Amino acid sequence: MRTRSAAVIVVGGGLAGISAAIYLARAKRETLVIDSGRSMARWEPDVQNYLGFPSGVPGDRLVSKGRTQARRFGAKFQRDEILSAGRKDGHFVLKGKRAVYRCERLLLATGIFHIPPDIQGIKPCLGHSLFFCKDCDGFRVQRKAVGIYGWSNETVEYALGMLFYSSCVAVVTDGREPRWDEQHAEWLRHYEIPVYPKRIVGVTRSGTRLQALNYPDDAKLLVDVLFTTRGDIYFNKLAKQLGAETNEDGEVVVNLDMHTTVQGLYAAGCVTPANCQMIIAAGQGATAAQAINRDLFVDSLKTHKLRRVRQRQVASDRIRPVIRVKPPAS
Repeated sequence: MRTRSAAVIVVGGGLAGISAAIYLARAKRETLVIDSGRSMARWEPDVQNYLGFPSGVPGDRLVSKGRTQARRFGAKFQRDEILSAGRKDGHFVLKGKRAVYRCERLLLATGIFHIPPDIQGIKPCLGHSLFFCKDCDGFRVQRKAVGIYGWSNETVEYALGMLFYSSCVAVVTDGREPRWDEQHAEWLRHYEIPVYPKRIVGVTRSGTRLQALNYPDDAKLLVDVLFTTRGDIYFNKLAKQLGAETNEDGEVVVNLDMHTTVQGLYAAGCVTPANCQMIIAAGQGATAAQAINRDLFVDSLKTHKLRRVRQRQVASDRIRPVIRVKPPAS
């Protein structure tokens, strides 16, 4: 199996990883993005809250344009899935399905997976009338009949938050026993939000547009949209293999520079405790890239790498600053 090396490797080709690649490549850092092709952005057919796109933009278009931009500045992309990560001789070593990779600094932008509701026939509604994020998509469901799928405190808080957008909000637990506490149960009663506990057997929809949740005995709950709060899976396996700290939810712990608890290892985007928004992920990628570049710069001064670069410049380019002095007027 061949080995590829780069100064910086970014694992993850979503908005966080691509943003980091743009900044790193422009800083003249040899940058390789390893992308398994599973960015959550592909689930978003109409992103309405990304700065600079007043009419909205498909998530896959954002990714495509970002990759083109990163390549323009010299970033390289490799389609592969990283299976394991370790350290050897001061470098990170990543084992993928197609190759082995080595780098001095590593950025994990591996993201998360939103667990969809276990309802037959609802998959085509994803991104159209089935949503995961009230911050992203609450605005677009104003004055519609909204269902909130789940059985946790978060489910109740989603339902309460949705009241800012619609007066018609209901919680559906799909046959699960509610796990929210008494305070949240009191809020449901106080704000008169109904709870439908029966198991859901399917949906009625028109193309991608949800119309009803179907129950046994031909009963239907008429809803226009459904938000799910079933939970998330954080892709933190590589971080854990390298010894990075994660919190109780599974998010990779980082500081303000996106540095993990492991020297030289950074994380950005939805795998961290940040609010999982595309524009926040892109910002975190840029922040991590700036910190990595600074880290490499300081290292080059300590190890005299920059001196060696300068020696090669002087020997090959023979370019010197020229000062032109204007002669005095006669």
